[in-house]
Amino acid sequence: MKEVLHTDFPDLKLFRRGKVRDVYEVGSSLLVVSTDRISAFDVILPNAIPNKGAVLNRISVFWFDFTKDIIPNHLITADVDAYPENLKKYKDVLANRSMLVKKTKPVSFECVVRGYLAGSGYKEYKKSQSICGIKLPAGLKESDKLPEAIFTPATKEEVGHDINVSNGYMEEKIGKRTSAFLKEASLKIYKKCSDYAEAKGIIIADTKFEFGFDGDKIILIDEVLTPDSSRFWPKAQFTPGSPQASYDKQFVRDYLESIKWDKNPPAPELPQDVIKKTEAKYKEALRVLAGIEL
Repeated sequence: MKEVLHTDFPDLKLFRRGKVRDVYEVGSSLLVVSTDRISAFDVILPNAIPNKGAVLNRISVFWFDFTKDIIPNHLITADVDAYPENLKKYKDVLANRSMLVKKTKPVSFECVVRGYLAGSGYKEYKKSQSICGIKLPAGLKESDKLPEAIFTPATKEEVGHDINVSNGYMEEKIGKRTSAFLKEASLKIYKKCSDYAEAKGIIIADTKFEFGFDGDKIILIDEVLTPDSSRFWPKAQFTPGSPQASYDKQFVRDYLESIKWDKNPPAPELPQDVIKKTEAKYKEALRVLAGIEL
């Protein structure tokens, strides 16, 4: 599969270019293309990770189908042969790494669910024994499983990291009824998917969901439970008390930390062994969760 670092479809209107996804308007729908770009510390790196976009796209398609009994989603089709005629000439680029979706009005919060103590949640816990205003038991170690999964929303920031906020703050901004719906849906999706993943040998430590309004109905949008939006840990290697092995871009972060990069653009080139290890981890996540070999 050819690497795709950047897309350019001259006859399509670019709707948005994110760190990884290029989104185009196609009539009343959106075409979402997952490239092989990778970012670390909020900076896009110069190298592609081969097959990364295909992994992200196909895992999302798998989970959209898996969770549609809980909540509808924005996926129209990921079958390139079913795309509008004007997209057929781009089939070689779009195959496996794109989806046609409904255009929605996105909810202005990231809906984060945490089942384990890691990342920014662990940092906050060490300071306050709580995360986003939710009190937790004393004495928890890094990577410990929480007594129950918690819903910890975050603001969506165009630049830099999203900011963790309390459920009360979200209620003030978008209303109690909408907030309650998002919390319930997020926890239900996490429960069903994390139970499934654990049976396959992967712990989903935490994840973030995005939702949007399709008319007056809220549906699941964006990506779902990918190695970019979640922490996936191999269950067989799980040892609380320290950071865990992962299925995501940890190899990349570790390398960048080791060379003392200051985390400001431009980012340095990645060595081939780091690229290959990262690609292998993404592909392994797809194989284990969805049974798909790339």
